[in-house]
Amino acid sequence: MRIITGQFKGRHFDIPRSFKARPTTDFAKENIFNVLTGYIDFDGTQALDLFSGTGSITLELVSRGCQQVVSVEMDRDHHRFITDCLAKLQLERGRCIPLRGDVFRFVKSCRQQFDFIFADPPYALKELPQIPDLIFERQLLLPGGIFVFEHGKDNDFAQHPHFVEHRQYGSVNFSIFK
Repeated sequence: MRIITGQFKGRHFDIPRSFKARPTTDFAKENIFNVLTGYIDFDGTQALDLFSGTGSITLELVSRGCQQVVSVEMDRDHHRFITDCLAKLQLERGRCIPLRGDVFRFVKSCRQQFDFIFADPPYALKELPQIPDLIFERQLLLPGGIFVFEHGKDNDFAQHPHFVEHRQYGSVNFSIFK
């Protein structure tokens, strides 16, 4: 796994083979971030990475200059890996907050709003179709903010009232909401 651009461009992190989660491919990650540059300037933003998995998106957001990134991952080993990667970057305190816990509990109790939210739940998660509604019902996105949702090919969010566009890179699908 590598960081595509920004302050830590080119840094590599070896993901243990035992991990269930796989990072968003470099190809898909690079392309979706290229699209996002037309929507948001990450420098100085508050970002939220839900279902962080390997931390690939969290690391990319930190590298691109987000003021603060909150990363939520339930799996103990994945959370530890994210924490270890962040320690290697020697970030100033509070710049990234890796939380270990259930995303749905976090969303229901969160009182912070974000400029940018990224969610990459397991594609087989039964609650997956409700996630965009939860984000907007809980008002987690600041006005003018962007929510990017990574999902499988069987999901279509084009009728959602906050839907902006869909992008597909290989087997990876992204829906963008405002």
